[in-house]
Amino acid sequence: MKPPTATVSDNKPPFKQNLLMSNKSSSFSVVRMDGKEKKELDPLVPPLKASKSERINWFRSKLPELEILNSTSKSKRFHARISELFNKNCSAHFFMIWLSPAKFFGPREMLAVDTLFTTNPGACLVILSNSLDSPKGYTLLNPFLDLGFNIVAVTLDIPFLVKNTPAEAWLINLKSGDMDPGSIPLFMNLSDLTRLAVLYKYGGVYLDTDIISLNDMTGLRNAIGVQSLDPETKKWTTLNNAVMVFDPYHPIMREFLHEYATTFDGNRWGYNSPYMVTRVIKRLGHKPEYNLTIHPPDAFYPVNWVDIRRLLKKPRTRGEAEWVEKTVQGMSKESYMVHLWNKITRKIKIEEGSVLHKLISAHCTVCGNITNSHT
Repeated sequence: MKPPTATVSDNKPPFKQNLLMSNKSSSFSVVRMDGKEKKELDPLVPPLKASKSERINWFRSKLPELEILNSTSKSKRFHARISELFNKNCSAHFFMIWLSPAKFFGPREMLAVDTLFTTNPGACLVILSNSLDSPKGYTLLNPFLDLGFNIVAVTLDIPFLVKNTPAEAWLINLKSGDMDPGSIPLFMNLSDLTRLAVLYKYGGVYLDTDIISLNDMTGLRNAIGVQSLDPETKKWTTLNNAVMVFDPYHPIMREFLHEYATTFDGNRWGYNSPYMVTRVIKRLGHKPEYNLTIHPPDAFYPVNWVDIRRLLKKPRTRGEAEWVEKTVQGMSKESYMVHLWNKITRKIKIEEGSVLHKLISAHCTVCGNITNSHT
């Protein structure tokens, strides 16, 4: 594969739209002892329009329910289970995170896993997820296990992950109940923290669950991707943390954890995620001792969130058909992956004959529900 070339993508992620779409419901389903489902308020989603003091009081009342913040008998097997998988002579170590209920791990997420293994068949994938580490999760992931792929869903142990890192004090402060968790759903900020901590302790490749893999990533090391460039200078302006590749205990990962812990703001969209990695690397500079590769947009984010809808539509003219073929060929050759920006596209059908339909069809093994993955 040729080294990816840069293209202009001067757009920032739709953080406010993420809130509107991901927070469309503050309830979730739980199964009672009698086997019946009931709706409960999600303890990771704060009440709308609450003041700082109201959020702190709300969070304090919810702390006993937040098992995800504590070590449990199940989560204490975290390191042993990851080590067991990584002892299988993996070509690379991959991580994804899923903090929602298992029933919402749908066709789009399955396509992300499918294309990852098709393009990186010898890889090992750990999905950090309390909900998928269950009989329901095992059933969902079983098609990949049946094909011999190395995948496991593991219950998180956040205290273990942040121990002896700059984020350990942050977690202690959060669990004290005196800290403002912010107006942004806490699961988003915990996802940002977890990806940093797991890469710091284990090293490997982190991918969001709305990424379609197009090429072998096993050769990547100490890499992060540019999301946007300055249209005049062509210099990068924004990085993104949806894809990160780092060696264990890399100094930049430690800097990310320190920045997260010391500047955390749960009320500002993107502040603890894309904007955090952007400001840290801008501050540190591109120093040789970090052995860091900053990949241009074509590598990880070949299409921005504003233009992504076009890739889901089938061509209706000869000109559009030519554009589809050119785009498919270009991405297949120049890009490691394409980000679906699921908060924008989740409810949009991937039409047969579209760029994404062609890309997914050419880079999947199970290939289930491509056109119906929006349902």
